[in-house]
Amino acid sequence: MKTVNVYNSTIMSLITYVKESYNELTNFVTWPTWAETQKFTITVAVFSIVFALIVSGIDWVFSSAIENYFYWVKSN
Repeated sequence: MKTVNVYNSTIMSLITYVKESYNELTNFVTWPTWAETQKFTITVAVFSIVFALIVSGIDWVFSSAIENYFYWVKSN
């Protein structure tokens, strides 16, 4: 009987959590406007592209440096 009570308690806790979460999201959260959402999306996309280019550039520099080092070691 104890496992059934634990199971029912867990299910009821989950149901309560979902109900409270739904209530919070529908009544208390201030959602951004469509214009704000578009602006933030573009900002994140641009930042992601710039960050990817920076990381790619750093990777290229280190790759070239290591390649030149091994070329130098091999030629000596």
